[in-house]
Amino acid sequence: MKIDVEHVAKLARLGLSEEEKKLFADQLSAIFEFAEMLNKLDTKNTPPTSHAIPMKNVLREDKVVPCKNVEDILANAPEEEAHMFKVPRILE
Repeated sequence: MKIDVEHVAKLARLGLSEEEKKLFADQLSAIFEFAEMLNKLDTKNTPPTSHAIPMKNVLREDKVVPCKNVEDILANAPEEEAHMFKVPRILE
């Protein structure tokens, strides 16, 4: 496991002490042991799910609402026109 930790640390450009390498190797080993335990479970009759509990659409309805602080929003705009940001044209 220590070799794997050193490899990942090198890829991530992380400098790890010997203590950190041992700590992360132990943690990685524990994760793999737990994953192996999960692999032993019989899941052939378990349907795939994306969430453990039923989810409903949590997005709000998209509707136009008036902006109450246009001046604050446009205060840092380099240019404005008709209460909107004015930007350079990019299409010909």
